Amino acid sequence: MTKNNLQRTMIIYFLLIGFASLLVGIEFIVDTQSSALKETLLDNFSKYANQEIGADAVFAPIVKLRNKAILMVAIILVVMIIILTMFIKNITEPLQHMIEISRNISRGDLSQTVTIDSQNELAQLGNVINEMSSNLQEITLLSQNLCESGQTFTTQASNLLNETDIDAESITLLKEKVSRFESEMDMLTEVIDYFNFYTVERSDDE
Repeated sequence: MTKNNLQRTMIIYFLLIGFASLLVGIEFIVDTQSSALKETLLDNFSKYANQEIGADAVFAPIVKLRNKAILMVAIILVVMIIILTMFIKNITEPLQHMIEISRNISRGDLSQTVTIDSQNELAQLGNVINEMSSNLQEITLLSQNLCESGQTFTTQASNLLNETDIDAESITLLKEKVSRFESEMDMLTEVIDYFNFYTVERSDDE
């Protein structure tokens, strides 16, 4: 399925506004430059000079043109409002949603997920945030299990070491627990190695 490009969507929005403005501008120019308008005005002036019509009737075509221009401006405003509504719904609202979810994740709520019903770069960014949250959950769970295993191991090791006579079975049990703890430590180390942490490079002069 072809994904909609966010840049293409923005271009379409601006093209719609530009196209509506261009149509209104062309219509206004055609009306003001038309020979029919000039002939009507000249004819009205001639009739006014002969006192056949009043002053208001002379400028009736100008008033009509003004009303048409007002209608054109109103049409442009309606088009802009429609496009602005589409922009808010398709771009601004998803961005605000992702900002709020990211803020909750940074506060420690890893249960939050981004849900965007579209197929563009915003949806891709939402998926990246969800993957990041999932990875953080896995690391947190692994660290929690390691801490629990470490506490259990230290408690049992202390109890065994405090015994006056440590038999071979206790030593074997202690070795197994040490080996299991080392395996969990290695697993956590492998996970951490996948991440590049922010580091500050010091100069040689320091």
